[in-house]
Amino acid sequence: MPVVLLNNPLKKKMRREFLHSRRARLSPEDVGLVSTGRRGTPGLRREEVAALAGVSASWYTWLEQGRDIKVSDAVLDAVSHALRLTPAERAHLYRLTGRNPPHSAAAGRRYPALGRLTDDWHLGPAYVLDRHWTVVAANTEACDALGVRVNRNRLAEFFTDPAFAERHPRWRETAELLLGEFRVRKARFPDDEETAALVHELTTASTVFHELWRGQRIADGADAVVEIRREDGTHVRLRRVMLGTDDHGECHLVVYTPVDA
Repeated sequence: MPVVLLNNPLKKKMRREFLHSRRARLSPEDVGLVSTGRRGTPGLRREEVAALAGVSASWYTWLEQGRDIKVSDAVLDAVSHALRLTPAERAHLYRLTGRNPPHSAAAGRRYPALGRLTDDWHLGPAYVLDRHWTVVAANTEACDALGVRVNRNRLAEFFTDPAFAERHPRWRETAELLLGEFRVRKARFPDDEETAALVHELTTASTVFHELWRGQRIADGADAVVEIRREDGTHVRLRRVMLGTDDHGECHLVVYTPVDA
């Protein structure tokens, strides 16, 4: 569904500079176009990117200028393809337009063992997170009880969607736990651009994230208890444990079990 870009001056500036830099690094020959005459500046012209992406030159210009326009996943993917963006760059563009980047459907298939474990876990919610904390697999109870959504970033939704504050009576306590675990995971991939972009985005979007991130809390995810508010208003306490990772440390499995009152 198309959405209107958020009126965020910092993101507008970042989007303008990012898209301009990606145009500048490409020549017409790089994308199969014939160069016509001398160019005042290096790289593709805006109208050339627009033609390659199948959008109007005015619309692409507005996107690059940071105007508040409607965008969709399909159009952002077309622009990403036209500019030959890497997966990390594509995800960065999504975030600069106020959208959570969709995760490739093939991603979950790269971690079949962990994915199967979510379906086989019958004691409570279970889901698999990749290195950027995008959910690549989840069982039905994780979706129903925790609001987990496959192909969505768990951290971004937790800090920006008010529904999670309603679902978690001790939201801030749980937020500290998640962020402490995320910081540990982030240290495994210190040069990952997509993770850095996510941190930058959430620092701008959430004052609580900014505050907690500066707090430098560390949590190993070995054993923690969280409280969940059900739809009927009753509360349940669940023990949350990270059971393991895939062979390359890219993904990890998170499971929950009931805690006796």
